Amino acid sequence: MPRIVTLRRTVDPVNIAGLVLAAGAGRRYGMPKALVIHDGVPLVRRAATALRTAGLEQILVVVGAQSGRVRAIATELEFVENPAWETGMASSLRTGLDALTATAADAAVVLLVDMPGVTPAAVRRIAAFATPEALVTGGYAGRRSHPVLLGRDHWAGVSATATGDRGARDYLRAHAAQVRVVPVDDVADDTDMDVPGA
Repeated sequence: MPRIVTLRRTVDPVNIAGLVLAAGAGRRYGMPKALVIHDGVPLVRRAATALRTAGLEQILVVVGAQSGRVRAIATELEFVENPAWETGMASSLRTGLDALTATAADAAVVLLVDMPGVTPAAVRRIAAFATPEALVTGGYAGRRSHPVLLGRDHWAGVSATATGDRGARDYLRAHAAQVRVVPVDDVADDTDMDVPGA
């Protein structure tokens, strides 16, 4: 009787990096929001902790305004400098994605430093759909927001279309049919801290 051999397809795990955009001066806030203390923790460390707690090991923080002070309050983090931070968030996204191209990352979960309500649970839900081809956003009652996951295959396109403070918005709109929206509003809040007390 012939022996039956079952072949199991092995799937390599997807390497997901975390990217925190924290280079802005926070003009409306009166200081760089990366330096703002929220519930006793600097926002820059809070964002990185959300990514790490969600299981992401490689985390990169893009800094610009008062970068020396930001680095000093979170020395355990890995930073990359955006020399063009004054031109808007898009330059920080380009800087971060460019730095990640030198790594083995297959996808990046992008967080803005001024959204402390984005939780590890929300990051985990988004990261569950990571592939090099993926485009994933958090969903809040049908509205797309953070966290955002960008598969590596899209990094060049995102960088080419990102302008001003729009980040990946135009690219995601142009590729709307490919974007997966994952509801996270039961575990996260995407309110951004634009002004003190907000």
